[in-house]
Amino acid sequence: MIIQNVKGGYDFLPKEQRIRNYINDILRETFLEYGYMPIETSILCYYDMLAGKYDAENDILKEIYKLTDQGGRKLGLRYDLTVPFAKFIALNKNELKMPFKRYEISKVFRDGPVKVGRDREFTQCDVDVVGIGGQLIEAELLSLYYKAFTKLGIEIKIKYNSRNLMRGLVSNTGINPDLIGAVITIIDKKDKITKDEFEQYLADIGLTKEAINSLEEDFSLDLASLTKKYESTSNAEIKQGLTELKELRDYIEAIELKDVCIFDSTLARGQDYYTGNVFEVYEKNGKLKGSIGGGGRYDQMITEFIDDGEIYPAVGVSFGLTSIFELLKDKEEFKEKSNIEVYIIPINTPKESLKLANGLRDLGYIVDIEMNDRKVKKSLDFANKENIPYVIILGEDEIKNNKFKIKNMLIKEEYEIALNDLSSVKEYLKK
Repeated sequence: MIIQNVKGGYDFLPKEQRIRNYINDILRETFLEYGYMPIETSILCYYDMLAGKYDAENDILKEIYKLTDQGGRKLGLRYDLTVPFAKFIALNKNELKMPFKRYEISKVFRDGPVKVGRDREFTQCDVDVVGIGGQLIEAELLSLYYKAFTKLGIEIKIKYNSRNLMRGLVSNTGINPDLIGAVITIIDKKDKITKDEFEQYLADIGLTKEAINSLEEDFSLDLASLTKKYESTSNAEIKQGLTELKELRDYIEAIELKDVCIFDSTLARGQDYYTGNVFEVYEKNGKLKGSIGGGGRYDQMITEFIDDGEIYPAVGVSFGLTSIFELLKDKEEFKEKSNIEVYIIPINTPKESLKLANGLRDLGYIVDIEMNDRKVKKSLDFANKENIPYVIILGEDEIKNNKFKIKNMLIKEEYEIALNDLSSVKEYLKK
């Protein structure tokens, strides 16, 4: 038997998991401030439900982990949190009050190639709203992004754009409508490739030089210039996109995020299900390549998934937990710092030590007890190695005199505490 992790799956040491828990706690706290409620969806899903909205050649179908139960039913592991969320709305729509705001932080699985930033088992963090159209809720989500990353100590910039505007500008060149999706995918790469590469990619799928020049011109303009150029356009998608972007920009200015949120006409996000404005978050100072969050409006997905004649407008964002971890892992406050605040070393006082530990825990301290009968010196060496800030040596004399000493291992000071006045420890122990 070879003991190893499955390729693309990982274990996390306590020092790593502590950072991951810290990130999740900050995010949960922020989501609750904005009125989002936690849900949990099933990892196991019926395969037909996971695959139902994709054609047979779609790459996502190749990445679903497929299995069967003992009854021969075809199942799959969820590959994201969006399809299970659509299922959740379908099954619980009569119980839920719309609009419904949720968040979920859970594992997902994809049987795809493993490379940096792409694993087979990973945790996603999604925040979604069903039942609200328009840009007010989108602006609130941008505000949520800013608040959460500020709490995490990460400076960000947020790029935003409209898929409606993109489709309109591409269709305005007169190209074959079947090519619009492919062209948008190439435009999304425009800032990451050379001008010659960009033109060649477009030419390879059949665009004329005139169409390419038109796209290069339009997708180099800022929002003000695009608005002026197309103020009299008859293209409905361009009109709608510019209207949505203007309203979103007005909200952004009202909540004083105009220096954080930047219009980028080439931003598409990879998923075709986005129907309106889209967003991506980046670390402001370039400490990490690639986005650390993203999302947008997807008004058709849940509507088409449930297909009951009702309309379910939806918008959501996600947080890149792995990327956030990479940005925080080397910060000073996370370096080899013990989770334990008080370490009790018993000398023939196991019962009394357990009672003392529980008393300190009741006061809110994280307490561990030496239980292997190590010598005092070895126990103190352990406390120093683990950077535990406070140590108590509890022997028979301490019990007899109803007093014990607690040692600050960082500044080498000792404080005497009465066993029957345990709450006075708060004067000396810093949380």
